[in-house]
Amino acid sequence: MKNLIIKEGYKSKLDLLETEVAIKFCKDTFQQALAKALNLTRVSAPLFVFPETGLNDNLNGYERAVSFDILELKKDVEIVQSLAKWKRNALHRYGFEVGSGLYTDMNAIRRDEDLDNIHSVYVDQWDWEKVIDRKNRTLGFLKATVKKIYKVLQKTEDKINAKYPVFTKKLPENITFISTKELEEMYPQLSRKERENEIAKKYGAVFLYQIGWPLKDGEPHDGRAADYDDWKLNGDILVYNPVLETAYEISSMGIRVDEKSVVKQLKAKKETQKLENPYVRGIIEGELPLTIGGGIGQSRLCMFFLEKLHIGEVQSSVWSDSDMEIFNKNNINIL
Repeated sequence: MKNLIIKEGYKSKLDLLETEVAIKFCKDTFQQALAKALNLTRVSAPLFVFPETGLNDNLNGYERAVSFDILELKKDVEIVQSLAKWKRNALHRYGFEVGSGLYTDMNAIRRDEDLDNIHSVYVDQWDWEKVIDRKNRTLGFLKATVKKIYKVLQKTEDKINAKYPVFTKKLPENITFISTKELEEMYPQLSRKERENEIAKKYGAVFLYQIGWPLKDGEPHDGRAADYDDWKLNGDILVYNPVLETAYEISSMGIRVDEKSVVKQLKAKKETQKLENPYVRGIIEGELPLTIGGGIGQSRLCMFFLEKLHIGEVQSSVWSDSDMEIFNKNNINIL
């Protein structure tokens, strides 16, 4: 594990069984409040899809999807890497109206992930998506939605801290909005991650928006797939994690591409071959609805609110023997 953070004297505030109970309480509390705040309906979601549908997410473009063949069908399928595209298709198929949407549990395997305190081979998150009007494809609407999610985070923290008084209040009263260009101007000499650390530490909670288009140095703040988020109308919810003492991404979200932005972004990334897949054709031809959506890390959320040092303390995954030896020596109780 390349970038493992170890803190001398660290000890979990809950034992293993208490942690399992608290994880369920955290997840139940948050998802119920999120569904109410955004008018979302819980739906079932696939673990794998056919690659030719274009519904799988290629993330930054270099991660390899886990695939296997199905004997009966004589075809290959891929484990989903996220449900960003599947959700938009589902909103159309299920007939959701403007202002309503869905959420679901997404479980994935990220075989190429660099493992550290917050990254695992196993990914679990809430994926949500809702239908919007064209007039809602604005930065103002995006920010208003972020504020709703942030209030859900605050309510969840309050309920967890009331049930478990050993935990401290970590979220500030308000979330601060800043673009990647503004952040670059503030900290031009720092790396992307260092910029995030500085701004998160300064404000406690930040929505860093407009991720994907190049900054002054010719590179984007971070990689984004070209065919789901509109790079002018997306962003990440970052909080300051006092246990890790770093910026901590809770959610990546955004207003999704329309018929113009999807073409522009695919051309920018030299991925015009995707213009012919069924998902992108559905956007260009107006079959798929205009939407906003995102993913919210389940283990990330539990790790933050339960003040854990490592993601393995809130989810079951696999780790090397050498990592396990380090965990055991440093009071990191892996599930």
